[in-house]
Amino acid sequence: MNNITDLFWLFLIIMALQPVLRQKILNATRQRLIARVEKKRGSRVILLIHRQETMSLLGFPIFRFIDVNDSEEVIRAIHLTDPDIPLDLVLHTPGGLVLASLQIARAINRHKGKVTVFVPHYAMSGGTLIALAADEIVMCEHGVLGPVDPQLGQVPAASLLRAVARKPLADLDDQTLILADQAEKAIWQIREGVRELLMDNFEPEKAESLARMLSEGKWTHDYPITFEHARELGLPVSNEMPDDIMQLMDLFPQPVRRQPSVEYLPIPRRFEKPQ
Repeated sequence: MNNITDLFWLFLIIMALQPVLRQKILNATRQRLIARVEKKRGSRVILLIHRQETMSLLGFPIFRFIDVNDSEEVIRAIHLTDPDIPLDLVLHTPGGLVLASLQIARAINRHKGKVTVFVPHYAMSGGTLIALAADEIVMCEHGVLGPVDPQLGQVPAASLLRAVARKPLADLDDQTLILADQAEKAIWQIREGVRELLMDNFEPEKAESLARMLSEGKWTHDYPITFEHARELGLPVSNEMPDDIMQLMDLFPQPVRRQPSVEYLPIPRRFEKPQ
């Protein structure tokens, strides 16, 4: 009886430690691959990847976005890097806080060595803001960037201003007028921030034009700016994505679902003549 009880408790301990051990193995594998990429490219590799990961025993996913902790960590990594060493920043994010995104963007913009941003899948909103500060943006064929127009809560600042402009002043309450004032300031701040980041790579008129296009609500906030569109806009983009960067993305798994929504054999499939 005691043996059965001991086995039962041992089983529970193993089950409880399994997610922790799996995460440690995953982290170690990431570190080895990062070191390999750094040696190959002679650069400092920084990953800013926001994916849902099953981090707890119960398997609840954690939703991530760019926050001040991210900006502190990225800036610390830059400070630990010689100014002449190139920076390779891998971005995979839906966006986040403007303050944190601008801090990161300004830090990489002022780095003396070449800065390359890799976008395997998407770098929206604050992620695009960071990408605009780089010397080169490497995107996958289907990777996308996005507009950087500010949002006040769930409301696009540009849309709020347009809605207010269509109504008589007497019909607007004080709260709406205050929000409109905040929206106007937010758009100006983002526009000036983007213009500042673009000044190194563009003529002043082009930098101003791009800053307005990306920050003043020309598109919806989730509008996908594809590689082709980014190239048409004149952004310094390339589609030569290294295989090692895609391998790094494989080491940031989504939470496991009981019934997967996408399924395939996870091996390369090459053309073969039917027999």
